[in-house]
Amino acid sequence: MFKNDPLGKAYHDLLTGNQKGKILVQCSVAEDEWLDPEYFFRSFDQMPETEQTALNRARGKVLDAGAGSGSHTLWLQEQGLEVVAIDISPGAVECMNRRGVKSVRLQDIFTLKGEKFDTILMLMNGIGMVQDIDGLEFFLSRVKELLHPGGQILLDSSDLRYLFQEEDGSMWIDLNAPYYGEVEYKLEYNGVKGEPFKWLYVDYYTLDHYAQLHGFEATHLYEDDHFNYLVALQLRP
Repeated sequence: MFKNDPLGKAYHDLLTGNQKGKILVQCSVAEDEWLDPEYFFRSFDQMPETEQTALNRARGKVLDAGAGSGSHTLWLQEQGLEVVAIDISPGAVECMNRRGVKSVRLQDIFTLKGEKFDTILMLMNGIGMVQDIDGLEFFLSRVKELLHPGGQILLDSSDLRYLFQEEDGSMWIDLNAPYYGEVEYKLEYNGVKGEPFKWLYVDYYTLDHYAQLHGFEATHLYEDDHFNYLVALQLRP
């Protein structure tokens, strides 16, 4: 069940009391990092302000895209909201079922059709699942079909410009190279290795540009001290 699904395996082991080590996160633009699976099981009070702000703004019928362990969904359920949680990890889906998420699906947001939501939630850099700038444009052109009139997308991302900052404060970015926020990840946990996958970190101004092109209005809601920001996208009337 957990072939190529290190996150799902880590969730399963934590829930069953068999956790063995941490998750190895390898990124093409950063040093290797070890992540404790408990990080994905935080309570509302343990979440950063970015996530708390987004959850407090969620309304109506909610789609939690890339829901992972289900922590965001569970809190929204406790507030009385109807939430559909989707993830492409079989282990994540099993985890959410175990934890009491009411509506869980093994599904990619790009295959979701025939339903509409008031809020689409994409937290923990969830917009990264679009993979690159071309994927962002494709996503924005399609996701409007999933929103009720007045619906919103709540997402956070990070501006990776700080990785290119020189000692004097200037920044050097090769404008002829692919967009600097397009990266590749590999994850591993207790011998379970995931396939490499592309991920997008998009700066606010680039996101706002493409959002406007596709009929959305972007509202900057919050930014922390680590280049991470929260935005709401709403379709213009």
